[in-house]
Amino acid sequence: MSNQQLIPQTPLDPEQEELRSERREARMERRKQRRRVQLLLWGTIGSTVVLLGFIGAVFLQINGIINPSHPAINGVPCDPSGITVSFHIHAHLTIYVNGKKEPIPQGIGIPTDGSCIYWLHTHTSDGIIHIEAPQQASNEALDDFLAIWTEGFPKLGYPPQLLLTTGWKAYTNGKLFTGALNSPVHTEIPLASHDAITLEYGTNNPPPDKFYIFPANLPK
Repeated sequence: MSNQQLIPQTPLDPEQEELRSERREARMERRKQRRRVQLLLWGTIGSTVVLLGFIGAVFLQINGIINPSHPAINGVPCDPSGITVSFHIHAHLTIYVNGKKEPIPQGIGIPTDGSCIYWLHTHTSDGIIHIEAPQQASNEALDDFLAIWTEGFPKLGYPPQLLLTTGWKAYTNGKLFTGALNSPVHTEIPLASHDAITLEYGTNNPPPDKFYIFPANLPK
């Protein structure tokens, strides 16, 4: 048997036992608070990552990086089909080249794969330009539409004179455009709801359109 003798522990008095219990509860509460803070921190980080991802996706979409097959043209993105549209107006375009009326085909601004649609586009071949965007923006000018046509949809055929820097006149509702007019593709001519735009190149062209009778289903 060991020569060492066991020294019995002196039981704590009730006050000391209560103090020890309070300390245990305080430690447990601090642990719970740390866990809550950690969960809140990770939740905030997760939400921030999601938000940054969304902002990045929008930025990439606007700059034509998400859909490299159909990049932005003149700052006009090709938005996914079905996106909410809150700004929707229509204008009409007529082009004459030396007295000949040039066709404006349907499908300008609408890729055949159906993946997206540019804000300025044509659904028909009657010269009506549809301007459909999530909100009203600065991309409502004729040069944006012509750039989409000549750069993004050249296979639909456009008058080559559009790229010439001299010889053009432009009219809005029969009124001569008095700003500096070079190539129509590089001249910002604003488009308002139900405007009738006429572009004339060369000579022997008929009088410009003063108005256009839009279908009843395309109100202002």
